[in-house]
Amino acid sequence: MGLPGLLRAVIASVCLGPIMAQKVTQNQSEISVLEKEDVTLNCAYEANSYTYYLFWYKQPLSGEMIFLIHQESYNELNTTKGQYFLNFQKATSSISLTITDLQLEDSAVYFCALRDHSEAGA
Repeated sequence: MGLPGLLRAVIASVCLGPIMAQKVTQNQSEISVLEKEDVTLNCAYEANSYTYYLFWYKQPLSGEMIFLIHQESYNELNTTKGQYFLNFQKATSSISLTITDLQLEDSAVYFCALRDHSEAGA
């Protein structure tokens, strides 16, 4: 039986809407994790309105951008979807994505994105 494959997650950030209105920061760079393990990716943000939306996407080597999960700022419950779990901390303006039971196909660049409600119609 061979060694479990290594997964690589490269962290990046995206702002949706005018750059001056919001800021998203991901301080982690490349992470290597073994299959079947869990990984947590961190994201800090600055929003200008009370209502905003946070998104996580992944971009595998194929280049397509794949939506994973999102969180509304007014929702006090952390969002969970399949192997994805969000830990939303509005008081500290941070949100982390935990991916459980990693598989080789989870190797990708992961993006945290923010959309202020005030720009939703823009």
